[in-house]
Amino acid sequence: MLKHLKEVDIWDVIVIGGGASGLGTALDSASRGFKTLLLEQHDFAKGTSSRSTKLVHGGVRYLQQGDISLVLEALRERGLMLQNAPHLVKNLSFIIPNYEWWGGPFYTVGLKMYDMMAGKLGLGPSKSLTMEETTESIPTLVQEGLRGGVIYHDGQFDDARMAISLALTCVDYGGAVLNYMEVKGLTKDSDDLIDGVEVTDIENGENYTLKAKTVINATGVWADRVMQMDEPDSKDMIRPSQGVHLVLDKSFLQSKHAIMIPHTSDGRVLFAVPWHNRVIVGTTDTLVNHASLEPRAMEEEIEFILSTAGLYLTKVPTRKDVKSVFAGLRPLAAPQGDEKSTKEISRHHKVLISLSGLITLTGGKWTTYRKMGEDAVDKAILLAGLPERKSITETLLIHSYSQHSSLDDPYSVYGTDEKAMQAIALEHKKYEGLLSEELQISVAQLIWAIREEMARTVEDFLARRTRALFLDARESLKMCERTARIMADELGMDNAWITNQIELYTALAKGYYLD
Repeated sequence: MLKHLKEVDIWDVIVIGGGASGLGTALDSASRGFKTLLLEQHDFAKGTSSRSTKLVHGGVRYLQQGDISLVLEALRERGLMLQNAPHLVKNLSFIIPNYEWWGGPFYTVGLKMYDMMAGKLGLGPSKSLTMEETTESIPTLVQEGLRGGVIYHDGQFDDARMAISLALTCVDYGGAVLNYMEVKGLTKDSDDLIDGVEVTDIENGENYTLKAKTVINATGVWADRVMQMDEPDSKDMIRPSQGVHLVLDKSFLQSKHAIMIPHTSDGRVLFAVPWHNRVIVGTTDTLVNHASLEPRAMEEEIEFILSTAGLYLTKVPTRKDVKSVFAGLRPLAAPQGDEKSTKEISRHHKVLISLSGLITLTGGKWTTYRKMGEDAVDKAILLAGLPERKSITETLLIHSYSQHSSLDDPYSVYGTDEKAMQAIALEHKKYEGLLSEELQISVAQLIWAIREEMARTVEDFLARRTRALFLDARESLKMCERTARIMADELGMDNAWITNQIELYTALAKGYYLD
């Protein structure tokens, strides 16, 4: 990838940001045949894009708010994600338990509309459940006052693995994607139009000036920072909202179905979702003033999730049951004047163009990443006078596409790459065995992540190439030293690097478990 930088005089499209929207944009651009480069200051999906509720969904609550166009778009995109990446996305059934006399009819009618809007790309019909059917489906649900429930379908995926797969698909189509490359500034020509970027390689301090016909800012909660490189006086467009999730043992749910609570005391939806042999419970909605690469859950958010989950689950979760706690930031449109609550701020994406030609992609969510990318590249074609070529991502199969993956298998996310990944252990005896029995993470996965998936640090592997940090923070710490030593061996690093990596990861992981 780095060699590629020196070989290309001028890129058609440079994308800043390696999260869902940046990767979706870079893939759309590369697959249309444009010379495409993506630059990420940290690792792919380090920010919001690895910290979601792991759902590919139309957004039942946007339907409730009457945002029909957003739901229609998201339902269509949900169907395309499942179609194009069945090794990463699966159909998941959700049950809304009903403790109010009016709840049953209200949600049954709303979800029938949800089904209808999905059309041919629907994942299955919703239906109402009796009290007996509801408790049979989720035996750990509080039965007192329960009148029944409604079951409906949405999608589930592994967000960070999806991001890595998008990066690899982009490379398959001739694009270049680089992590640990920080954009420090924008360059402009004599007419004051943007014609490139100033970049620093974080690993070795080397600086590059890279030229491009168009630059797309897809940096999520950091979008304002890049816009201010272009126009120092520009007002902030983004107000981050923090969402927190707790990860619990699967015994708290004991069901293949997820629970969706449509009204909590803070007005948000609460999910309890089975994921990788664990249960994710969340989320919150707290406005924060500053974007951070490592947002931290606040005590009141943790208590809110535990107490709300405890109202619905027979086994009441406590702090000591939490395997991991993670926080992510939503890049919401900054409230203008007397703005509505964050729950009502639109999740529609926008493509903005500055006077000097910086294209900025804001808003949206994981489910609509593909459409966001398509819209941004359409604008880039117009702006830069690139050849008119239609997007092909609607039917474009994601890297290592496999229809035969069982998503209960921890290795299913590798799709057709799984055989090659597993073969590493067979070829080299020293790479046999597991790094963690508890999480079923193998040494072969680590070698594959280094050689084939651009993992550069212990964190890259334990947080995003595998999900150890998110599934069980303490267990991930046990794997840290061995991971660092193997990585150093593969990457040609010294003992000082190993020590530094262990220190950095230990400090990071402390923020993911509760004392």
